[in-house]
Amino acid sequence: MTKNEVVARLKTAGTAQNRKVYRRHGVLGDKYGVSYAELGKFTKQIKTDHDLAVQLWDTGNHDARILATMIADPAKMKAALLDSWSRDLDSYPLTDAFVVLVSKTDFAPKKMEKWAPAKSEWIAQAGWALLSHLAVKHTDLPDSFFLEHLETIEREIHSRKNRVRHSMNGALIAIGLRNPKLEQRALAAAAGIGKVEVDHGETNCKTPDAAAYITKARKRKQPAL
Repeated sequence: MTKNEVVARLKTAGTAQNRKVYRRHGVLGDKYGVSYAELGKFTKQIKTDHDLAVQLWDTGNHDARILATMIADPAKMKAALLDSWSRDLDSYPLTDAFVVLVSKTDFAPKKMEKWAPAKSEWIAQAGWALLSHLAVKHTDLPDSFFLEHLETIEREIHSRKNRVRHSMNGALIAIGLRNPKLEQRALAAAAGIGKVEVDHGETNCKTPDAAAYITKARKRKQPAL
């Protein structure tokens, strides 16, 4: 499919109700309001088409950009292109979708460390959300990598921007679930941090209590007696 064909189909698939929902989640720019179920169908039809993904991202449309993250080829993503796309981030749903793509590239650890300290709320959100993916997927990374970032979370979480706090809290949880040693360190960090305040706007979303989440997840993993 060509870019124009895909954009036309996205426009047809969008609904006023979904546009209203996306606005409540902070998506304020150009959008059609395509459901993720429909985007999933598009992805199955297109599969991987990196050139099309780049063209869709360049439209600036939210739905087209979400689809771009789904059909882009991680192996063809260049460091400069990732940085360019990161500067276009303008909402947490787009940032979350972008991070899933970045987590599949070889650049993930370096981009995490580059983006996490950023002044931009969305770029910094991407950096800390990437850390969550690294904790889950990258078994080759040493504990020292995560311990260093735990210290930053402890020190800075309450002073960072709104969605950055949410992603830092998520990273704290992911690190705590990585292994028993990091679990104890993450629980200690969570106790010192206390409640993390995040404004979720006109949604029912909540930022979980890190200690409670880690403890509950650990109990689920334990074999029944």
